[in-house]
Amino acid sequence: MQERPYVISIAGFDPSGGAGLLSDCKTFEQSKVMGLAVCTALTLQTASQCLSLEWRPLEEVTKAIQVLLESYPVSAVKIGIVKDAEFLDEIIKTVKSNNPEVKIVWDPVLKSTSEFNFFDLETLPELKSVVNKLSLITPNYNEYSVLKENSLLPDTNKCSLLIKGGHRKDHLGTDILVENEKEIVLQPNSHNEEYFPKHGSGCVLSSAITAELAKGENMETACRNGKLYIEKFLKSNSSLLGTHS
Repeated sequence: MQERPYVISIAGFDPSGGAGLLSDCKTFEQSKVMGLAVCTALTLQTASQCLSLEWRPLEEVTKAIQVLLESYPVSAVKIGIVKDAEFLDEIIKTVKSNNPEVKIVWDPVLKSTSEFNFFDLETLPELKSVVNKLSLITPNYNEYSVLKENSLLPDTNKCSLLIKGGHRKDHLGTDILVENEKEIVLQPNSHNEEYFPKHGSGCVLSSAITAELAKGENMETACRNGKLYIEKFLKSNSSLLGTHS
């Protein structure tokens, strides 16, 4: 009998294993949940650059999600790179049509650190009617700025917002959780240890939080536990590819 909660990652395939599906499933395993996966795109990338991307047809993605949801009692879903607002909306509809109570976390990856564009920014206005269907979005500071400039931040009475602090110029590593219009500042847990930049760190953090939500933790506790996980990951070694332990 499977005792671990089931979690689906709906994201891209990164052959380096640092981001996307492989990274998410490594995080799920260490977080003691059972990771399932649906691929949204095939990428050719390393830890330092993204060379190409091929989107999978939306109908194939939603069919795979449907099969998994019908086969396993999924508690939470993490969404990574998606092509555009319609792609995201159809994924959410498919998930919620099977179980309206499933927690859904979207890490809004608009472009890679190496400036490779993922999300079709022309469809940004269509996100207005989509984001409040989610449980949590986890933009970094750059992505948060884009969403804010386009008035696309969620109603935090409906969807929580975690602004990741890894790209901050001030107070590096300080995250801000906004839930029910209340701001909760999440300071780094260790100030005297050395952290190293990591490919896919945003994927790891959002996956760790999703795993905690699947285990029944409330939003604040899930984000705090996810922060502990990512900090351990960031100091795992000095290369761009971190290790999970």
